[in-house]
Amino acid sequence: MQGGMSPAHTTGHLLLILLLIEAGKTLGNAHSLCLDLTVKSQSRPGQPWCQVQGSVDTKPFLRYDSASNKVKPLGFLGKEVNDTKAWTEISQTLVEAGRELRMVLPVIKLDKKEMRGPPTLQVKLCCQREAKQCSGASLHFSLNGRTALLLDTMSITWTVIDPGATGIKEEWENNQELAEYFRTISTGDCSYWLREFLKHWEKMLVPEPTEPLIMAPDISQSASIRLVSCIILLIITQLVLIASSS
Repeated sequence: MQGGMSPAHTTGHLLLILLLIEAGKTLGNAHSLCLDLTVKSQSRPGQPWCQVQGSVDTKPFLRYDSASNKVKPLGFLGKEVNDTKAWTEISQTLVEAGRELRMVLPVIKLDKKEMRGPPTLQVKLCCQREAKQCSGASLHFSLNGRTALLLDTMSITWTVIDPGATGIKEEWENNQELAEYFRTISTGDCSYWLREFLKHWEKMLVPEPTEPLIMAPDISQSASIRLVSCIILLIITQLVLIASSS
């Protein structure tokens, strides 16, 4: 074919593009930080009205409850980061956020058939980092264990699933100070905490010792293997292109 690429060249270039995309994914994996808060308007004496569990890439690393008013490290990651500035900041924020969310509880209106005592509000605050920047942030609200409301804090887009959550949405829209507070936490503070915790990423991936381990593979090794495989495929593809053009 004159004045254009042969089918072999076209196929080869498409393979190159796909392999480069795959290599980019290997190098720029996304990571997430989530804080699961459970808040009750009332609690029994000695029982917490607020509980929180935090996780990085679904790996739990902290737990907080209002009864003890302490943030406890969990697992290997928690032990690695509990002396950092980010840990101190996230601990203070959890206490404040619990109090702010408890003030929202009075606006919740549940169906009489579903009323079994005071309502319980669960909020999942998550952020995601990819390519060294915040790529997503959201708040998921659940009432008595049922998903009720979703908020994409990057675009301030609401999705109402349960009519009982309408009061929460209205409270957020009418109280700009409250809305800005949680938007800042999810899109700014959360992303900063995640960035700081990811500095301990290599240590995070080391399995917690239960017995002597011999050459235990980790996620970063797997990522490296995938990247090397991509590079080898790129080289083979280039050789095929050269052979087909000669």
